Amino acid sequence: MRTVLHLIKLSVGPRDLAELRALQAERRRADPPLRHRTRMFPRRAEEICDGGSIYWVVAGFVCVRQRVLDIREDRLADGSACAAIVLDPALVPVEARPVKAFQGWRYLAPEDAPPDVGVGRGAPAPVQGLDRLPPRLRRALAELCLI
Repeated sequence: MRTVLHLIKLSVGPRDLAELRALQAERRRADPPLRHRTRMFPRRAEEICDGGSIYWVVAGFVCVRQRVLDIREDRLADGSACAAIVLDPALVPVEARPVKAFQGWRYLAPEDAPPDVGVGRGAPAPVQGLDRLPPRLRRALAELCLI
């Protein structure tokens, strides 16, 4: 039986999804592949790489995920060992949930992971009239995973 496991991690620095997207685009351009480095190597890496994602907490809310493609040994700029979590560049919005601050990353069981926006348990019907909102407001609401 296939066991999938996810990670959850605070996104330190970006104040919203747009900043996270821009930061990752720059990292992907400057030093491919897109990866997040962390000091601790997940002992359950095989389960994470078997279809798992990293769920990002941005400004106190878990609101987006990225598929984990690989986890490999790497080195930080100071030469110390770390793990490189190689990520799919696609950011997938999930139903936003508040999360208290924590350090490092945590394992996240599939049953505890928020569903993708519009796909999950009891997904709301599309809101009528969104096309009448100004594009900038629609984009901001979408980045906050509110629509």
